[in-house]
Amino acid sequence: MRMIHLNCISTCPAGGRLMDGRSSWLAARGRLCCHCVLVELDDGSLALIDTGLGLRDVRHPRSRLSAFFLALVKPEWREAMTAVRQIEALGHAARDVRHIVLTHLDFDHAGGLDDFPQATVHLLQAEQDVALRQGSWMDRQRFRPQQWSSRGRWRGYAPSQGEAWYGFERVRALDGLPPEIALVPLPGHTLGHAGVAVQGADGWLLLAGDAYFHAREMDLERPGCPPGLRFYQWMLEHDRAARLANQQRLRQLRRDHGKEVRLCCGHDTAEFEQLARRGFGVPVEPGVPRHA
Repeated sequence: MRMIHLNCISTCPAGGRLMDGRSSWLAARGRLCCHCVLVELDDGSLALIDTGLGLRDVRHPRSRLSAFFLALVKPEWREAMTAVRQIEALGHAARDVRHIVLTHLDFDHAGGLDDFPQATVHLLQAEQDVALRQGSWMDRQRFRPQQWSSRGRWRGYAPSQGEAWYGFERVRALDGLPPEIALVPLPGHTLGHAGVAVQGADGWLLLAGDAYFHAREMDLERPGCPPGLRFYQWMLEHDRAARLANQQRLRQLRRDHGKEVRLCCGHDTAEFEQLARRGFGVPVEPGVPRHA
């Protein structure tokens, strides 16, 4: 299996440096990526980890996303940055994506589901349940049924079906996928939030989704986070104690198994650029390096 890193539409939240820790001034918009991973499976088919925002979001944002988040994060609407357009640029077709594995169902991670009508969607059952419940005002802003024409192809999994993965629970087997791709429950940001682990020739990659937002949060000595981004995480968390506990567990994973497991989250642009070996605003092109 080989992996290709995709940024599937950046968001530009108000707050500048307070949000991303990098923008030149506070009054500017920050820049966050939507880090997805395309996995080329040994049978020639594709699996996509998270989808970012999709074609229908680009074309009809006001009918698909909430006015609250459209104003707050201001996505950078570029069709060339959608997962389906980048996959096509690599010479594949949307139908080649047979599996999508989701960290969670927030609008900026699941917006591209509609672009892959033949894909089975794998996620934790708890995430499916809480998103469908639409139990609070904030849940109705973040979880958008308008993006879910794929509902009939969802496969929900319970953590109890799993086994240990570096001390974390792990879903034992995802239907139709090899054991080198695993759902690793990381609740907190949402109740059914998960990381997705992929094993390559050089070890494991764990895409931790929104279990953390900024690379400094994984610093082993002095973890930190830009204040605006810290507030954003607080605003969206379903379970604060679980979220903070899982961040600590991820730091321990990095400390104890950093040579075996590479961590990345869903929105840090520096992490993305280091793994993708290109700027976060640059769509993938044929000949992009694959990572075994």
